[in-house]
Amino acid sequence: MNVLIVGANGTTGNILVEKLGKSGEHKAVAMVRKEEQKAKMEQLGADEIVIADLEKDIEHAVKGMDAVIFAAGSGSKTGRDKTYAVDQEGAKQLVDQAEKHGVKRFVMLSSMGAGNPDATSDQNMKAYLEAKGSADEHLQKSSLSYVIVRPGPLSNDEENGQIEAKEKIEDMKDRSIPRADVANVLIESLTNEHVTNKTFEILSGERRIEEALENM
Repeated sequence: MNVLIVGANGTTGNILVEKLGKSGEHKAVAMVRKEEQKAKMEQLGADEIVIADLEKDIEHAVKGMDAVIFAAGSGSKTGRDKTYAVDQEGAKQLVDQAEKHGVKRFVMLSSMGAGNPDATSDQNMKAYLEAKGSADEHLQKSSLSYVIVRPGPLSNDEENGQIEAKEKIEDMKDRSIPRADVANVLIESLTNEHVTNKTFEILSGERRIEEALENM
């Protein structure tokens, strides 16, 4: 599939570009905002690079794509306006364009706590979770075949390929998940029919990714 990686210049996005580019299974199309970011994408192994900004018109980036992985994020510390512009409205615009252009699969990188902003007293994080929850709901109500992945705390540890995946994970104490394993879950979600139109949380666990997703 032609897979548009939105947020390719982010930490998880970099991993996605590299993994998809090397896989030979799909065509990795990296979406970045600036011309000067293209060289890095080429080094990572992107098959194609498109310049587009989630705060502007992105229709040209979506045309010809079979799948989209939304891995963009303003970050919870960039301020409410930016958070809503990118994580909420940017994601919604992408969903709408994906519908318009017949995208077969939309994989959304969300966050544990999305749609439950009252779980935190941090105002920036509250805005981030509100924005993520609103974007997730917009995707759920669309006609797209989707997967919404909500990881817990992220680490830069080495991937181990083992996770826990549930609609709601109760045991959170001292747990996290490597960004590389999050990327692996997003890539697996492109074709794994067991998670079609499902929203679920992930953390490091004891099951291989494929097995964990098959038991969703």
